[in-house]
Amino acid sequence: MRGEFIARIGGLPGPVPINAKITGSINRDGYKLEKVLFESQPKFYVTAGLFLPDPKKFPPPWPAVVVLCGHSDNGKLQEGYQTGSALAAINGLAAMIVDPVAQGERSQLLKDDGKPAIAGSTTEHTLLGSGAILVGWNTARWMIGDAMAAIDYLQSRDDIRGDRIGCMGNSGGGTQTSYMMALDQRIYAAAPSCYITSFQRLLETIGPQDAEQNIFGQLAIGMDHADYLMMRAPKPTLINAATKDFFDIGGTWASYREAKRLFQRMDAGRNIELIEVDATHGWHPMIRRASVQFMVQHLAGRLGPIHEPPIVPLTAEEMNVTQQGQVLLLPDAVSAFDHVKQESDRLAGERKTAAPAADAIRQTVRMVAGIRELEQLPQPESVPTEPVTINQQKYESVVLRVSEDIWLPGLLARPEKQPSAKVTCLIMAEGKNAMFTDGDEVSRRVAGGETVLAIDIRGIGETKPVGQKWYHQRFGDNGGNSTLAYLLGKSLVGDRAEDVLCVARWLAKNESVDSVQLVASGELTIPALHAAAVEPKLFSSLELRRGLVSWTHLIETPMSVNQVAGLVHNALAEYDLPDLASLIDGKLTITDPHDATDKPIQR
Repeated sequence: MRGEFIARIGGLPGPVPINAKITGSINRDGYKLEKVLFESQPKFYVTAGLFLPDPKKFPPPWPAVVVLCGHSDNGKLQEGYQTGSALAAINGLAAMIVDPVAQGERSQLLKDDGKPAIAGSTTEHTLLGSGAILVGWNTARWMIGDAMAAIDYLQSRDDIRGDRIGCMGNSGGGTQTSYMMALDQRIYAAAPSCYITSFQRLLETIGPQDAEQNIFGQLAIGMDHADYLMMRAPKPTLINAATKDFFDIGGTWASYREAKRLFQRMDAGRNIELIEVDATHGWHPMIRRASVQFMVQHLAGRLGPIHEPPIVPLTAEEMNVTQQGQVLLLPDAVSAFDHVKQESDRLAGERKTAAPAADAIRQTVRMVAGIRELEQLPQPESVPTEPVTINQQKYESVVLRVSEDIWLPGLLARPEKQPSAKVTCLIMAEGKNAMFTDGDEVSRRVAGGETVLAIDIRGIGETKPVGQKWYHQRFGDNGGNSTLAYLLGKSLVGDRAEDVLCVARWLAKNESVDSVQLVASGELTIPALHAAAVEPKLFSSLELRRGLVSWTHLIETPMSVNQVAGLVHNALAEYDLPDLASLIDGKLTITDPHDATDKPIQR
């Protein structure tokens, strides 16, 4: 399971010299803060605050705990997270709190004035994840690598007990803690907070979250939240939970019970505990105290209550590791977006060298995007419905059932005088109804002698998601659907391409023609391009309107808009969108190509 986990985030960066240095220190009553700068990859800087106990009260070497931040834009500066770190130091543990990528001093996109370009760490995490998916990576890859490098640093110090390392964190820090405790065997005690639930309850309630919280195909291999606990059994583990959390408490208890059975079978049932506070989401004082007490017990071997004096939070001026407050302002600093661009360039070079034959590319596209052979696809069931009148014209209403629970609604129009040899399928991001109101394209085509089917494939028009939406509108209405497919080891692109193929085959048979004209717009241009590339004989022509020019362009445009629905995991290892275009053999027309911000290309 650990091997699958690491492979599905694209592997981990190789160990490198961390080149750590202390940029300053502050003494407080009961503890000392050292401001630490290190590299988890060459020139990829990590900022951290190391809270050290009073050596007179607690002689070194000290056990240590890595504290991982939740989604606070100010990272380690957030009051609750630094209070928990100080509390650990006051009770005899070294505590190293780390800024994750896109938080605190580690924004990965800066404006010209050196300020963060993106408001909201979860948004930046998913912008990073959008490009990372295309090269087979995940935002979690950087977070895990940073935290592992933090442990490397702690173990390099003479005043730290390298055999007694713990990890704790809340919310997004609970996610990171869950990953770390599952993957890094150096972590002896772990205390994730306000994260552990179950995917069943997560997807039934708030839905999938930002990029690092979704591992490619983890549902397909059965890797649930309980597995993060069981991968580390029988080491001491404390689950912290809140009754009214949006990470459902029912899922938390279910995962605890599942893991508890394994711990008990390993004769270590007392090594897994659960603390529940009757509150909403957050690292509440009771949870912080329980986490620190758990760490003191298992790392330092001391039982009993902990000492909690008033703790005055440090200011940004006191706690910042860098002079200018952002690591990207350091000389020669590289960003996570730079890493993705470098990997994309490397893969482009490999693709150019390989230059496989067209049939080989088609098979690869099927495998990577998840598109079955045409004969393996189900024959759509046409559900009878009443005709529809639009603009005083009657149209045949068509509903195609392409799977047990997927219905695709469409409107079919034919010329009045005679059957047409020219048959067109419109799959438009605006929805089929727009084709009757925006210039009435359907009527115009029918008047010109074409038979036309305008249809909504999944996620568009009448099939557009309602109710539960993904967390940020920037990523489009189908960001959540795309993420669900990603968790299942699939792609929404592949699912939609199969919709296109089923519809086109049905339309060709229904109208007694060998092939159809296909017109697509917006986010549907990518699945349309995939469908035509793998089954070119089914389409007499393909017109793409307002579509993304290439995935490489997306990677070169970090602040993308509405691109998540068009992602395919690790696709750039094999092909880019222009490679698909080359498979369509002169049948392709591109109109008004768009960039990764969903705006017309200005050239």
